[in-house]
Amino acid sequence: MNEPITSVADLEAVIGKTPLPMTLKVIDHLDEGALRWIRLSPLMVAAFGDGAVVAVTLAGGEAGFAAGSTRELRLPIALLDDPASARPGAAVGSLFPLPGVTETLRVNGRVTDVRNGEIHIAVEECFGHCGKALIRSDFWTAAPLAVPPADISAFVAECRFMALATIDAQGRADLSPKGDPAGMMAQLDGSRLWFADRPGNRRVDSFRNIITQPRVAAALLIPGSTHFLRLSGVARMTSDEAVRAQFRVQDKTPALATLIDDLSVTMSESSALVRARIWPVAGRPAGIEPAKIFAEHIKLNKAKGLGARLTSAALSVPGTTGLLQKVLEKEYKDNLY
Repeated sequence: MNEPITSVADLEAVIGKTPLPMTLKVIDHLDEGALRWIRLSPLMVAAFGDGAVVAVTLAGGEAGFAAGSTRELRLPIALLDDPASARPGAAVGSLFPLPGVTETLRVNGRVTDVRNGEIHIAVEECFGHCGKALIRSDFWTAAPLAVPPADISAFVAECRFMALATIDAQGRADLSPKGDPAGMMAQLDGSRLWFADRPGNRRVDSFRNIITQPRVAAALLIPGSTHFLRLSGVARMTSDEAVRAQFRVQDKTPALATLIDDLSVTMSESSALVRARIWPVAGRPAGIEPAKIFAEHIKLNKAKGLGARLTSAALSVPGTTGLLQKVLEKEYKDNLY
């Protein structure tokens, strides 16, 4: 592999540093906006990690299948496709999509107990994720797909969404959404798989994690299908131009590409997706304003630096939420790739 990315300095030289607002939007609990989001979501993508090993699965059912309080998230064991990794002490990264909403909610924490048919998770982080991955994948405009691809190669060629699970040096889990058109989301190279990075929220936790803990897992989806791929392997990153050029979309070449080798892949139908019945989308839940929820998270952040105080004060000005929504919409239009 040419132009390998093996340090945080290498990574930041390619994609830059994480902007302050991306750090400030993280809170350490579930506020009312996050709890309402979870109550309305019929699907959860979850990563469970133990040491350097991480696994990914899906959970789903009727809206509100997951329950929460300020400091705890609770999941019915029976509604996870594979709950085997959800053991006490395991790190958790999770992603809650909401029908018709391009933004997603991410909740990270740690399993504290498994009892009475429920997984109890202590919440450590809660934040919103921008809508670019779901927009690029046409996630919510998909029609139900009755017949799944014939094999793993065909599935990879048609997949448009991926949730990438990683573990950091302190043993914390992260689950990052990725989205692209079919053929550009992921590409098989013999027994290896490549995917590219696109503009997003620039937290890049997953790529920082790969530098120190390269073993990863992922769920690959074709929006509209109840089948999915689960994979695991060892990841490496590169800024090699020839590799990146294979993922060019709209005349824009991604800044980096990631290779996963030592690959293990399985394809199956997800009981969680069957129960969630998210395609076709019945309609967007009323009363959900992602920009308002995310702005509230920034105001709730406990950072005390000058930049944090100024950002929080600016978001308290009447009308700021509407302006933030317009900024998001412009970013989605102008910087999707």
